[in-house]
Amino acid sequence: MKYLFFIGCLFFISCNDADNTATNKNDGLSKEQLLKNDIAHYPDSALLTENLIQYYREAGKYDKAITTVNNAIKKDSSRPRWYDIKGTLDIENEDTAGSIHSYEKAVALYPDPQYLIHLGILYAQTKNAHSLSLADSLIKNTKADAVKDAYFIKGLYYSYSNLKQQSIPYFDTCLSISYTYMDAYIEKALALYSLQKYNEALAVLDKAVTLQNNFDEGYYYRGKCLEKLNRRLEAIEAYQMALAYSPDYTEAKEALERLNEKK
Repeated sequence: MKYLFFIGCLFFISCNDADNTATNKNDGLSKEQLLKNDIAHYPDSALLTENLIQYYREAGKYDKAITTVNNAIKKDSSRPRWYDIKGTLDIENEDTAGSIHSYEKAVALYPDPQYLIHLGILYAQTKNAHSLSLADSLIKNTKADAVKDAYFIKGLYYSYSNLKQQSIPYFDTCLSISYTYMDAYIEKALALYSLQKYNEALAVLDKAVTLQNNFDEGYYYRGKCLEKLNRRLEAIEAYQMALAYSPDYTEAKEALERLNEKK
């Protein structure tokens, strides 16, 4: 799902323009070289290393980003943040197994609730039942403020295990705790869609886009439901709305082109 690749955006907090003491003096050099120069001046600065990794990430140079974080891990393998970053890079680089391994390492070093949530989502999507026990641990940890995430993880596990009907109450519980948990709307709608309950799925998505009117995924899946209900013109409008908020939304583009060809 799109949100699985959006998790990079959630996990990875960019540290833009954080320590520019050296960069401002070297205007003739590339940004990459400037960042490397900063690190050479301050080799112990984790923040500067994160800046370089983020630069590579934004440029789509995942090999270099991963090499940089791997070198950072070799230098200090006790810092869970490196594994958090590597987990993000791995999933964005379509290496789910690598991401799981990275988050397992992060959790082993420091069981931060966010690391547990990320790992739980990955476990759930790979049909790993450990996601359920991990979710239970989040529910028991009253200081984590992650009960909504725990129920989302449980719903995700059952949905990916093709137990769609069983997943829906967990998404409902998640939404009862946090009615703005947009991914839960999508997953609940997808479960209903798989069960061929298109009107019910549409109602879920209608609520989602009402709550967040720039919710591109909500509009895209509304379009899919409307197509199933033979409401072609409304489906076209839904796909257009998805593209209005995310012009590079490939699936919405393809769906719109397909429907326009049928005119």
